[in-house]
Amino acid sequence: MTQRKPLVAANWKMNGSKALVDDMTHSLAVVDFTAVDVMICPPATLLPLFPQGTAIALGGQNLSQYDAGAYTGELSASLLLQAGARYVLVGHSERRSLFSEDDDILLAKVQQAVATGLIPVFCVGENLQQRQQEKTTEVLAKQLAAVYASHPELLAKSVIAYEPVWAIGTGEAATPEQAQQAHAAIRQLLARYDTVAASKVRILYGGSVNASNAAALFNEADIDGGLVGGASLKPAEFLEICRSAKD
Repeated sequence: MTQRKPLVAANWKMNGSKALVDDMTHSLAVVDFTAVDVMICPPATLLPLFPQGTAIALGGQNLSQYDAGAYTGELSASLLLQAGARYVLVGHSERRSLFSEDDDILLAKVQQAVATGLIPVFCVGENLQQRQQEKTTEVLAKQLAAVYASHPELLAKSVIAYEPVWAIGTGEAATPEQAQQAHAAIRQLLARYDTVAASKVRILYGGSVNASNAAALFNEADIDGGLVGGASLKPAEFLEICRSAKD
């Protein structure tokens, strides 16, 4: 079986402060970074406040599909890189639903990230109605194909995050078995485009991950870590989630 180093990622969304940056940095200083990668996506204004020289990786929550220009309020991949980011979230369900980001926009964003040297964390997942109609695999196939069918070379430079929309912020996490089924389906779908990259790509679970369910989720064969929302705003709990990830 291909060994994939776990990655635990925090998505602070539109939350955070200098005090939280300091508290989180202090709490995570005890993490064994040889066993797990840890990444934090704070609001972009907080990126420069993280101290340099730590093993904590930083990420943006979003980026523009354009590399520069008259796009007031947008942040390009190069600006995020200069602010200290190594990763960037692309296609989070909130960006898809609240800001109407479609497949063409998301492909352009993944391309911008990779071309600039950022690692895109490409988010996919079904809503409650789609799950109830047993369309999960169909939805995942369409979302993944929008990027990797025409540009399979991007897969080796990506991380995938499976986030069942019905579980985000609801406290209703998928069971480890449900999550594993979706992750295995994602890996099989990606193998259509690049078999080697599909076996190596890290697929994170994102949907109400917390200290109580993290270990069981991360123990599944195709779950390579988590994209953590609300629990990532609590340094002690996020530390426990990081400790739950094992090689």
